[in-house]
Amino acid sequence: MSEEFVVIAIIGIIFIGFPGVIFHYITLWRKQKTLMPDDERMMEDLWRSAKAMERRIETLERLLESSEAEDPRSPPRRSRPTFDD
Repeated sequence: MSEEFVVIAIIGIIFIGFPGVIFHYITLWRKQKTLMPDDERMMEDLWRSAKAMERRIETLERLLESSEAEDPRSPPRRSRPTFDD
C-alpha cells in the first residue's frame, strides 16, 4: 500500500504539479511583457517632458546664437545631440 501511494504521488507530481508550476510562471511572464496602464501614462508624461525640455534648450540655443552674433569675442559652443521622433 505504501509503495502504491508513493508511485501515485510521483506520477501526480510529474504530470500535474510540474506542468502547473511551469504554466503559472509562463502566465506571469506574459503579464510582465506588456506595460501596465500606469506605466504607459508615466512613459507618455516623461516623453512630453523631454520634448518640452528640448524645445526650451533649442530656444536657449537660438538666444545664445543671436548674442554670439552681436559679440564676436564669445567662445564657440559645442553642438548637442537631438532626439528623433
